[in-house]
Amino acid sequence: MKRKILFGKTLAILLTLFCFSMCKKKAEKIPETFLPAEGAPVIKIPLGLDTNINFSTENPPTPEKIALGRLLYFDKRLSKDGTISCASCHDPKKGWTDNLPVSGGIHAQVGTRNAPTIINSTYYLLQFWDGRAKNLEEQALMPIENPIEMGHTVQAMVADLSTIQSYRPLFEKAFGDPTITKERVAQAIASFERTILGGNSRFDRYSAGDKSAMNESEVRGRDLFFGKANCTKCHVGSNFSDSDFHNLGVGMNKAKPDLGRYDTTKDEKDKGGFKTPTVRDITKTAPYMHDGSEKTLEAVVEFYDKGGEPNPHLDFRMIPLKLTAQEKADLVAYLKALDSEPYPMVEEPQEFPK
Repeated sequence: MKRKILFGKTLAILLTLFCFSMCKKKAEKIPETFLPAEGAPVIKIPLGLDTNINFSTENPPTPEKIALGRLLYFDKRLSKDGTISCASCHDPKKGWTDNLPVSGGIHAQVGTRNAPTIINSTYYLLQFWDGRAKNLEEQALMPIENPIEMGHTVQAMVADLSTIQSYRPLFEKAFGDPTITKERVAQAIASFERTILGGNSRFDRYSAGDKSAMNESEVRGRDLFFGKANCTKCHVGSNFSDSDFHNLGVGMNKAKPDLGRYDTTKDEKDKGGFKTPTVRDITKTAPYMHDGSEKTLEAVVEFYDKGGEPNPHLDFRMIPLKLTAQEKADLVAYLKALDSEPYPMVEEPQEFPK
């Protein structure tokens, strides 16, 4: 009798362990579409860009983090009502923006600023038009808590993600254990965004020695950009941005203008200052300026040509350029020669963790 009882208990334990083992294996099975491509480089930097991509030593990029970040970037469940993702305002098919003057969010609410492109965002020293985030990790969480954008709290967002069982093994692959935290969500999204790089443009190939890469108008426009048009006073470096904040006069004639950087620093000199955006892939990111007030590149050139909009805080670099019609056309032609080839396109995942 004792042997039967012992055998029964042993069999029950073995069945329990077997069941646990099978369940664990099933839980850890990850669809191949969620995993990084085998042998793919962590980050491929195209011709023309600086090899320093400004990633934090606390968040070194890995294929697993990037793959997880891609899913989170497109997942609308990060918003309170499940209708808005990062990609809603920063759509790969629309220049990694939304091609609207100002962006919207949950419940059809409308914001006050144009969505900056994600392309080459890793090169900025600060994030957002007003620089209120010090890096991409910090930036990634702010739209989640913005009541107009995703309308959630980071705590509730983490709680929601934690109920999605298939995310846990992905976090484990990326971070070593399945715990989902706001820091890890931010690190994964930032890691993905650092892969969105635009370069190898006709200008880059021309600069590398291929003199057939640009036509005569584009070459004249390049000379204007670096010379008479004064563009490189702000649009400098491989990403064509000084990462600084300047008052161009955009919207300063309104009754209650957006004061930009001043709202973060409370420094008088920062009133109406907004970050210099990259001009790479600029043909795909219309409309332009922080409020989307300029619809075309031609309109942007006209705005600069007149020296911006006068106001007490106008940047000293903003002076009338007195460009001819041909010079304006050449300058626009050069800006078009800064388009990436190939364009940094990422397809939305066909399925998400459940």
